[in-house]
Amino acid sequence: HKLAADLAAVLMEIEQVPNIPMFRENTAAFIHELPPGDLANVEGDDSHVRIQVLTNAGALDRAKQLAVVERFTAMAAEAAGDQAIAGRTWVLLTEAIDGGWGLNGHANTNDELILAARAQIAELQQGGAGGS
Repeated sequence: HKLAADLAAVLMEIEQVPNIPMFRENTAAFIHELPPGDLANVEGDDSHVRIQVLTNAGALDRAKQLAVVERFTAMAAEAAGDQAIAGRTWVLLTEAIDGGWGLNGHANTNDELILAARAQIAELQQGGAGGS
């Protein structure tokens, strides 16, 4: 649970999105441990880690891509208690196409996500909650 929460928090930090409910509630990590025998490379080694990061299109420029891969790999190795796992950790960066990122039952375009975030920021500022 801690690793999942930490991965989500680090992604928000790297993406540099506003610290608002829309992003805190929808930036998440899912940990799936496979049963023995459900993973192998050509040589039969099953000690790999796969981390897939799904963002909206254009969320990660090159510097952010590098940061996500580096930090997530280090976090996986630390969680495993085995620094050698870094060499067997695959981080896949996947971008949802424009309109391919659904929240609250609606497939949002990037422009719609930006408008929703701005609206939530404005609402929080008007309410005195100030979340940035």
